[in-house]
Amino acid sequence: MTLQPLDALAARHLIDTRGAVLVDVRGPDEHARERIAGARSLPLDRLRAQAPDAGSLLAGAPAVVFHCRSGQRTAQYAAWLAGCAPCPAYVLEGGLDGWKRAGLPVLRDAAQPLELQRQVQITAGTLVALGTALGAGLSPWFLLLPAFVGCGLVFAGVSGFCGMARLLLRMPWNRRAAAA
Repeated sequence: MTLQPLDALAARHLIDTRGAVLVDVRGPDEHARERIAGARSLPLDRLRAQAPDAGSLLAGAPAVVFHCRSGQRTAQYAAWLAGCAPCPAYVLEGGLDGWKRAGLPVLRDAAQPLELQRQVQITAGTLVALGTALGAGLSPWFLLLPAFVGCGLVFAGVSGFCGMARLLLRMPWNRRAAAA
């Protein structure tokens, strides 16, 4: 079984008329910052952790519509997500972005911090640019900074552990959001 694609307007109709459950598979930080009203947050990692019993998380739903931000994650895991649904399952074409393009409303909380992945990208990019500029202008020893960041990113990609993300999670703006 695979997920059938559903455009935003058809998804809205299915939710309104048949009580379909809209499932947001993005991380909790992404969901907290911007989401579709009524969407249930069930991140992919949580669904995978409960793989044998994932269907019980959606028990009783007449239909399920999975979505992420752009549709890429749901497309990548479509076959697996279809197995998690104990009922007819769909994927929202274009994800949250497609929902917004259709002119449908979303809830935004600008007080929430940026998604952790974006924080890592901004921090890594800043450190690389700063280290390169300082290495070119002051001392070549500063070039060790972008080299260190690059090695850290490679390690994160290979191992699945990102030390920078762990460090950023401890920052005050992220702790405040987690406590709320």
